[in-house]
Amino acid sequence: MPLYLQSVKQASPMRSGILILPLPLAEAFSGIVTGAFIHRTGRYLELIWAGLLLMVIGNGLYIHLGVDSSLGEIIGYQLISGIGAGFLFQTPIIAIQAMVSQDETATATATLGFIRNMATASSIVIGGVVFQNSMAKMKAGLLATGMSESLAERMTGNSAAANIEFIAQIEDAVQLLAVKEAFAWSLRNMWILYTCMSAVGLFLSAFILKARLNKEHVETVTGLNQEKRAVVEDVRPVDE
Repeated sequence: MPLYLQSVKQASPMRSGILILPLPLAEAFSGIVTGAFIHRTGRYLELIWAGLLLMVIGNGLYIHLGVDSSLGEIIGYQLISGIGAGFLFQTPIIAIQAMVSQDETATATATLGFIRNMATASSIVIGGVVFQNSMAKMKAGLLATGMSESLAERMTGNSAAANIEFIAQIEDAVQLLAVKEAFAWSLRNMWILYTCMSAVGLFLSAFILKARLNKEHVETVTGLNQEKRAVVEDVRPVDE
């Protein structure tokens, strides 16, 4: 989103940071609502479905962002996807903890965190590759507008995202519009990818089992404390 705002909408880094505030604010608000809802009802599966559905809708709406998109569209789309993402912050952790025994909770939580980190890193890389390859395909169109070879090289390929500050220096209106449309089209392809991945997640969420959340606290002794207790029990003297 900051790349779209700074390239297509020509916003400064400061302004783009302000314009993406609806996204984290929506995530934070929906995260709070999620915690309160689960605490009151003990239900989590519906929140996972709703979060993934809103992510599909929100990412799908991002596809329509272009050169002429209004500020209302930018903010509204972020609110939808942000609420969906907020529903999915803690809910999958609660779901997986409800599926395993108490002594396996730490292992399950750590595994889910590892998978999330790997997925996030892979998403950034794959999305970047899609964007770069899409920008590389736009070089011929930029040259057709009379743009110089050196400037077209800066605006396409691997260096496109790093050279967005040169867009403001383009004086020719036709070339400027062509560059903005090239960035919008390339980002559109990336958002199509993320929409498809969200749809896959929504489909797979149908296989998540529903478990009853237990309100009773059961203490489980693990790690060094468990070993220490076992040793103490072994050396305890036997009454004659």
